[in-house]
Amino acid sequence: MGVWIYLQFSGGLETLFDNVKSHKVEIPSKRPDRTTVKSVISYIQKKMLKKQPEMFLKEKELRPGILVLINDIDWELGGKEDCIVESNDVVLFLSTLHGG
Repeated sequence: MGVWIYLQFSGGLETLFDNVKSHKVEIPSKRPDRTTVKSVISYIQKKMLKKQPEMFLKEKELRPGILVLINDIDWELGGKEDCIVESNDVVLFLSTLHGG
């Protein structure tokens, strides 16, 4: 049982995911209606991130310079990793660091 959410990657991060910007995924959860951003990041690390993990993660934490929006709201307003993600939410990972 899990929580179905939409993941989006932008600002160059999509290149880490076979150039696919949007994904619908089921995040394992003890509760059928919600999970945390920490669980979402763990799922991405274990199931989706196949190349250049250092561009997305620094150890087990998100790299600085990656903005996370949940339904267009900054995750920092909801507690960062502890922010609640519910069914059908859109979680956007946007790199603010790109070459020029």
